[in-house]
Amino acid sequence: MAQPPAAKGRPINPLLKLALEFGPLAIFFFANSYGDRLFGVASDRRIFVATGIFIVASLVALAASRILMGYLPRMAIVNAVVVTVFGGLTIALDDAFFIKVKPTIVNALFGCVLLGGLYFGRSLLALVLESVMQLDEEGWRKLTLRWGLFFFVLAALNEIVWRTQTQDFWVAFKVWGVMPLTMAFALAQTPLILKHEIKPAKTGE
Repeated sequence: MAQPPAAKGRPINPLLKLALEFGPLAIFFFANSYGDRLFGVASDRRIFVATGIFIVASLVALAASRILMGYLPRMAIVNAVVVTVFGGLTIALDDAFFIKVKPTIVNALFGCVLLGGLYFGRSLLALVLESVMQLDEEGWRKLTLRWGLFFFVLAALNEIVWRTQTQDFWVAFKVWGVMPLTMAFALAQTPLILKHEIKPAKTGE
């Protein structure tokens, strides 16, 4: 699952924060790729071993975030809960459908929350990012709209990939496709942010 960055509480090294956010996905990819050799399972059972490891890694990353940053990021909580629920269903029902559809549901949920907030006149992205940047009302509205639509694009991409490609390709896309796309999209918002940024008032000496 993809998400715009947020920061509050105790600051931590950006690389460590990146590891907490994307580490579980990388571990999921590694376990799915080498699960048959590492754990002695059949190649068609790797996804279930990888899913179990993914659940544990997500919960460990969430706990580490709480310890290191002093708070639990809202989106990380949602992601960990959904990974646990859908990963648990995948293992309990022996059906990889649930873990494959998880990114669709998470991204669609985030998109609905952001666009739904705009419909009711609230730029909810400001609640997540206001400690990182200060934008005027129009800037928050435009940025929220863009992120909301982007989450729906990610949801659609996940549906297309898991339904048309191999399982291994889908796992690789989750790690090496979604993450670069999200970073590129976030960087592409820089002109909008700079245009609508509210500069701190200068105080005289």
